[in-house]
Amino acid sequence: MAITATALRQNVYQILDEVIETGKPVEVIRKGSVVKLVPQKKASKLSRLIKRKVYDGDPDEIIGMDWSKEWSELK
Repeated sequence: MAITATALRQNVYQILDEVIETGKPVEVIRKGSVVKLVPQKKASKLSRLIKRKVYDGDPDEIIGMDWSKEWSELK
């Protein structure tokens, strides 16, 4: 949908609510230039996960590993 800056000014809250609810962008025409109002997409929880180093191998190999060199008791 394309509207003029005057129409935006008259109904700014209604237009912003419509963009948020529908997700459809609105083009505002001002002095021959077009400005688009687009709602920001929320990032999913999975996309915000931090990549970590993990053990990549057979879990059965962990059972026989000697961890005594890397482990120490708290003092």
